Amino acid sequence: MQKPLPAMRMEAGEAAPPAGAGGRAAGGWSKWVRLNVGGTVFLTTRQTLCREQKSFLSRLCQGEELQSDRDETGAYLIDRDPTYFGPILNFLRHGKLVLDKDMAEEGVLEEAEFYNIGPLIRIIKDRMEEKDYPVTQVPPKHVYRVLQCQEEELTQMVSTMSDGWRFEQLVNIGSSYNYSGEDQAEFLCVVSKELHSSPHGLSSESSRKTKLLQARGTRM
Repeated sequence: MQKPLPAMRMEAGEAAPPAGAGGRAAGGWSKWVRLNVGGTVFLTTRQTLCREQKSFLSRLCQGEELQSDRDETGAYLIDRDPTYFGPILNFLRHGKLVLDKDMAEEGVLEEAEFYNIGPLIRIIKDRMEEKDYPVTQVPPKHVYRVLQCQEEELTQMVSTMSDGWRFEQLVNIGSSYNYSGEDQAEFLCVVSKELHSSPHGLSSESSRKTKLLQARGTRM
């Protein structure tokens, strides 16, 4: 009478792998592959591992000469940190980088570079660059204008002071003769405005107001 084969010990919640997982099955390669990464076993498909053709994992499961040892279950032995292998394997499964809030991107990047997964390397580097160069609010700047006007033009000048412009100083620079035969006092008006920087510099509205003030009040 033939003796029954001993049962394989499985961890809690782990499904039994199909026959031939981690190696070559009868008649060809098995669909399933076992990876023992730093003592933690991962079970995935050969199709997932071969998604990035130039990666270490693709070459491994295609039987290229990488000389990887195997454990007693036939799983490929990989001496790397299993903590960061989960996000890498999930990226190969669905093409998205999903990290726990406490997981360091630098650690995943190190492993992605080891396994030579180009698209994942670029995604992580882009995310890290965004954190290194955050978009910060630029402090507001004060823009000053000096406008020259006559005494009779002061009222008109005041009516144009809108959209945040305000008087800072009024300087009497004497009088000038006009064709009516009367001397009129002339002033230098110092005005200012607080501007917030934007990617395109001053807003078009601010530029329009500035030109309006200069056109009405400045005579050089």
